[in-house]
Amino acid sequence: MSFENNDQAQGYWRENLRLVLSLLAIWAAVSFGCGILLVDVLNEIHFMGFKLGFWFAQQGAMYVFVALIFVYAAKANALDKKYNVHED
Repeated sequence: MSFENNDQAQGYWRENLRLVLSLLAIWAAVSFGCGILLVDVLNEIHFMGFKLGFWFAQQGAMYVFVALIFVYAAKANALDKKYNVHED
């Protein structure tokens, strides 16, 4: 990866860090919020025959985590192209 100048490199890493931190915030909200804090509220809703809080803590959070991986890959590729450091 080769940047044209130092400002471009700093901008790239600033945007990449912002992306990572926002996805980590979503991960924390889903795992801690839905799996622990809001479990009683979510258990009042039934989903596929299970209480939603239980389902979310056991499987729903994993679906969100996998989705976050794909979102990061797509956004990181777009960021690489924006700063012209992508791989062809």
